[in-house]
Amino acid sequence: MEWAAYLGIGALVGFAAGLLGIGGGVVMVPLLVLVFRAHGMPADHVLHLAIGTALAAMMFTSVSSMRAHHAHGSVDWKIARAMAPGMLFGSFVAAIIAGWIPTRPLALVFTAFVFYAATSILMDWKPSTTRELPGTGGFFTAGAVIGAISSLLAAGGAFMTIPFLAWCGVSLRRAIGTAAANGLPIAIAGTAGYLIQGWRIADLPGPNLGYVYLPALALVVATSMLAAPLGARLAHRLPIKMLRRTFGLLLYAFAIRMLMGVW
Repeated sequence: MEWAAYLGIGALVGFAAGLLGIGGGVVMVPLLVLVFRAHGMPADHVLHLAIGTALAAMMFTSVSSMRAHHAHGSVDWKIARAMAPGMLFGSFVAAIIAGWIPTRPLALVFTAFVFYAATSILMDWKPSTTRELPGTGGFFTAGAVIGAISSLLAAGGAFMTIPFLAWCGVSLRRAIGTAAANGLPIAIAGTAGYLIQGWRIADLPGPNLGYVYLPALALVVATSMLAAPLGARLAHRLPIKMLRRTFGLLLYAFAIRMLMGVW
């Protein structure tokens, strides 16, 4: 049943990513927490395990997404390269810090983010354009902030990168493609941080690499990458407005249930 749950989570995450373009961590982390708790994993580390595993899964899904956007010519590699160093730095530092944050405060931060993401889906918020692109220092600072927040929340960073680039005058299509490319450095650095922090914990369930639980990683990645194209195809055939509302409400429910499970 545990393996079936991971397969189901992966399918739901991939389907939602393809259908609505939302990051997998928003869906994956609350559901992994529920499964981990149901199977008796240590309560003090269950959220860290969920975030570390979700970030590791994001390394695989980010490559797939990046290649798809690159094939359509929608990645601005100059911007992606300029933001990558800051994202690597911010994501890694935040992951190291997150290992020292107790589960309850971390759960509150994650729940607040999920509520923000769910509200943006329900309201269909659109970014505005007000200024030009920054210089090297500005890109590094923006990348570090986006990487740090994304690493704490197992998010790909698109929820911040897209509004930032659109605010700087980048077209929405190129902002989405560039954000997809920048999800990879966030995932790599964040996963490295959670691996390092998890190695100091003696009672984590195995097989694992630090805070990455390997059975969940393998099964979630397998089904999420299969389900994502299906979601993308259905996005052109189904009433997206109704689906966005339904999924936004489900995210509220997932977040509240997760918070209750770790409190």
